[in-house]
Amino acid sequence: MPQPKLLIATGNPGKMREYRDLLRAVPYQLVSLSDMGITDEVEETGVTFYENAALKTSGYAALSGMLTLADDSGLEVDALGGAPGVYSARYGELPDAPRQEPFAAPPYERGVGGVVPAGTGPDGKMTDQDRVSLLLRNMEGVPWERRTARFRCVIAVGRLGMAESGQNRTDSQGNGEIPPTPLYERGASDGLTFMVGSVAGMIQYEPVGDEGFGYDPVFYLPSFGQTMAQISLADKNRISHRSDAARKAVAFLSDQLSAISGQQ
Repeated sequence: MPQPKLLIATGNPGKMREYRDLLRAVPYQLVSLSDMGITDEVEETGVTFYENAALKTSGYAALSGMLTLADDSGLEVDALGGAPGVYSARYGELPDAPRQEPFAAPPYERGVGGVVPAGTGPDGKMTDQDRVSLLLRNMEGVPWERRTARFRCVIAVGRLGMAESGQNRTDSQGNGEIPPTPLYERGASDGLTFMVGSVAGMIQYEPVGDEGFGYDPVFYLPSFGQTMAQISLADKNRISHRSDAARKAVAFLSDQLSAISGQQ
């Protein structure tokens, strides 16, 4: 019996490499958006990691007709009021992003003084290095003990699109957040299941390390005495926010396939 396919909804080669390693135990053939020839982009218009993970999973599931896994993840810096948070991948590029009061609000940050940091990528786009530089500039003067941060990841898995209402089911408090659970939550949203992971660290004063991507070079791990970009892929995939959530996804996906097989 051929393995069923699982679409990993990312166009980021680095993230796809991580997922191939993290999900190597799942009884599915992992395929990427490029493997399936999918070039359409699902807009990330949510204001929480849950919402964006749900939008991407349901959107790409609708485009592909496949069981789909997507995540939304980001860096939360305490001295910056939780920023860049859900806007981590677009830090410095969104003039209409809700303002989160930082430790110091430099005039060059878009939305403060109207001056947009110049990106060094194609067409002036911000690169990972540009975003790291902006983060460090926004944290100038923040003492070490206040440079606490965490990476957070929310994975959503589903086969169908959103309900006709287009809305996620919210928790009983009505605040729009779906509460995390220790392992995985079934039926947390229409046709979707969520897994949550996080890892704590510090933002060091300058980037160090050539491994990883994004903010890894400035995310210092006290237990290793190194940044996320200095440790091996094996170590990263053991302790990262994505690996924390992915372990729960492995349990969920294995249970799902066992249930399906038992019905045949």
